[in-house]
Amino acid sequence: MWEVTYAIDSLDPNPVVKTFDTEYEAQEWLHDEAYRRVDHMVQHSAHSVSEEEYEQWHEQELALADIVRVD
Repeated sequence: MWEVTYAIDSLDPNPVVKTFDTEYEAQEWLHDEAYRRVDHMVQHSAHSVSEEEYEQWHEQELALADIVRVD
């Protein structure tokens, strides 16, 4: 089993915690969720978002997550 912990920000006291059967499923969910969150930020941005800024936001999102194997 694999567990993903994904916070909204670095001070989030109640992060999302999901469990998956395989590491692939955990990584797939995390990347889908990170892209969903970044797309939301892009959609609600007051200015045009560059590709570099988009990638930085995606990296910041992934830094808020942790994937660990649980038995």
